[in-house]
Amino acid sequence: MVTVLKAGTTEEQKRMLIKWFEDQGLRVHEYENDNQTVLGLIGDTSGIDVEMLELLDIVEHVALISEPFKKANRKFHPEDSVIDVRGKKIGGGNFAVIAGPCSVETEEQIIEVAKAVKAAGATMLRGGAFKPRTSPYDFQGLKAEGLKLLLEAKQETGLPIVTEIMNQDHLDLFEDVDVIQVGARNMQNFELLKELGHTDKPILLKRGLANTIKELLMSAEYIMSGGNENVILCERGIRTFETYTRNTLDLSVIPVLHNLTHLRWW
Repeated sequence: MVTVLKAGTTEEQKRMLIKWFEDQGLRVHEYENDNQTVLGLIGDTSGIDVEMLELLDIVEHVALISEPFKKANRKFHPEDSVIDVRGKKIGGGNFAVIAGPCSVETEEQIIEVAKAVKAAGATMLRGGAFKPRTSPYDFQGLKAEGLKLLLEAKQETGLPIVTEIMNQDHLDLFEDVDVIQVGARNMQNFELLKELGHTDKPILLKRGLANTIKELLMSAEYIMSGGNENVILCERGIRTFETYTRNTLDLSVIPVLHNLTHLRWW
């Protein structure tokens, strides 16, 4: 449920209403812009008398939300989110490019690539230190050593770094990483998502190769419900019957996500 307050509502009036909602066992997500205040209610709202609520002098209107994702819902947060990564902004009309190698291999390689992508106009450096592979015999990444090399490239170029996490037990290693990437294979690793919800770092969440839009947004909800609202969505392509390409880029997801969520996508 969403409650939109009228312009001119005082801070005291708003706080009294929020306290009343909390006394009903609800969590309140507050969003403000220059024109209005939106109170998003999370929990069992069946006991709320909507007609009574709309009669309050400070209430503009009340809307019910049928979708299971709440904090990611545009009705909770009408304007686009803007994620700030060390001064580089994503969303709200800001254009950013993340570029870099699939895997970090050597110091020379990652620093050379970092300099090249910066010269080409990239705003962030991406490189894999932990690599999920279909085959157990393929290169799995340099792991902690790869993170160290990424940080050296960051120091050399000043580019914020983006890299993938595969296990919540590795979270301490990502202390100096600017954006933590959740790969497509881990999109529904719910224990990992819950741990990332307790951090304050931006999270780049990839859509799984066979997952629906709703499932993607529910994974974002896992992170946001833990308190971390710095989520960026990534459409990396889905599995289809096509064999000539690795993944099919689902461009139709863009207008759907724009309508459903305030989160930005990559």
